Amino acid sequence: MSEPVRSLVTVGAGQAAVATVRMLRRRGFDGPLTVLSDEPHLPYQRPPLSKEFLRGDAGSADLVLLDETWAAAHDVELRTGAAVTAVAPGRVELGDGSHVSADAVLLATGVRARTLPGVSGDRVVHLRTVGDAVRLRDALPGLRRLVVVGGGLIGAEVASSARELGVEVVVLEAGPLPMLGALGPDMAAFCAGLYRDHGVDLRCGQEISAVSPTAAGVVVETSSGPVEADLVVVAVGSVPRDELARAAGIAVDPVRGGVVVDELCRTSAPGVFAAGDVACRAVGDGFVRVEHVDNATTQGGTVARALLGKAVPPPEAPWFWSDQFDLNLQVVGHAPAGAEVVVRGSVADRDFTAFYLTADRVRAAFCVERGGDVPAVRALLALDAPVPRAQLADDDHDLFDLLDTISA
Repeated sequence: MSEPVRSLVTVGAGQAAVATVRMLRRRGFDGPLTVLSDEPHLPYQRPPLSKEFLRGDAGSADLVLLDETWAAAHDVELRTGAAVTAVAPGRVELGDGSHVSADAVLLATGVRARTLPGVSGDRVVHLRTVGDAVRLRDALPGLRRLVVVGGGLIGAEVASSARELGVEVVVLEAGPLPMLGALGPDMAAFCAGLYRDHGVDLRCGQEISAVSPTAAGVVVETSSGPVEADLVVVAVGSVPRDELARAAGIAVDPVRGGVVVDELCRTSAPGVFAAGDVACRAVGDGFVRVEHVDNATTQGGTVARALLGKAVPPPEAPWFWSDQFDLNLQVVGHAPAGAEVVVRGSVADRDFTAFYLTADRVRAAFCVERGGDVPAVRALLALDAPVPRAQLADDDHDLFDLLDTISA
C-alpha cells in the first residue's frame, strides 16, 4: 500500500483479528480500529471448546480474547452482532444498511463446520461456535452413548472429553486410520490405539448415509450397518467462509476455497487483507490453508507489520497441538507422504518424538508428551540440512547439541 494506513476494520473477531489489533496498538498505531463480529459474544478463543470448556473445566469468561475494558482503554471499536453483507477496498457494508469506511480491510471470517448430506436434525451437533459447545456441554452428562463422525483432531478431543465424563463413545472414521493423511500409517496407528485403549469404539472405513430419529435417540446409518446413539457430533472438517471475497471479485482457491494472500497477507484487492483460517497461500501448483491458532496469530502479526511498514520475518513451519486422553500431542511442519519416520523416545510409553525425513532432512515432527522438543524441531526445519539418524533417535544426545554440530 503506497498511502499511509490511518484506519483498519476487521471483518471477523477471532484469533487473527484480535492479534492484528493488539499488535497495532502495541506498536503505536493510533488510528481508528473497528472489530466486527457477526456473533453476539465478545471475541473468544475456539480451541478450548472441544476440551476444557466441554468438560466444564473452563467457563465463558475463560474464553474471552478481547473484552470491552481493553477495547475501551485502547480505543478499539468492538461491534458484536454486526453482520457484514459486502466488502470493497476502503468500505464494509453491514446488514443494518450502515457501513464502515477504513483505509484497510482485514477479512478474518474463519471457517464453518462441514456438513454431510442426510446427516442433520435435533440430535446432530456440529462443533464450531461457543453456542455449539454450550449445547454439547449441557447434553453430555445425560448421554449414555455418543457417536462422533470423524477421527481428526476435533473428533478425538470430543471423544476424549466425553470419555472423561463417563460417556460411551463410538467414533466413525471414513479412512482406514484416524489422522492418516497428516501423520502417515505408523503414527496414525498409534492414534487409533490411543482411542481404543481409552474405551472408544473406533470403527474405520465407515461411510455415513443418514441419521434417523428414534423414540430414545438416533440411528446412524453406516456402510457396515446401523449404530444407535443418544447424540451425534459431526467433525468432518470445515469450509472457509470466503463468500464475501468471492462476491467482491477477490481471488480465492477455486478448488478448496479460501482467500488467496501473498507473504504479507494481501489479497488481490488493494487495501484488503486476509488472515487466519480463511486465508490460503500459493504453494507449488496449488494452495495451502492452515487452520490453527498459531498460524492465525502469526498472520495477524504479519498484517499489523505490513500496515506499519515494518519488516515481516520469514514464515515458520506450521505448528499445532491437541490434548487427548491425558496426553499432549504437537505437530510441527507437514509430513510428506512416504517420508521416513525416525523415533526418539518410546512409542510404547507414549513419550516420544517422531521425525519425518526426506533426503535426510527433517520435514515434520509429531511430539507426544515432548513439548520441549518443539523449539529444536523448528530450528531443524529452518536449517534444512542433512541430519544423522542415529543421533536424532538417541535420547541421550541433546537436540540443540545436534543442531550446533550440523550448523557448524
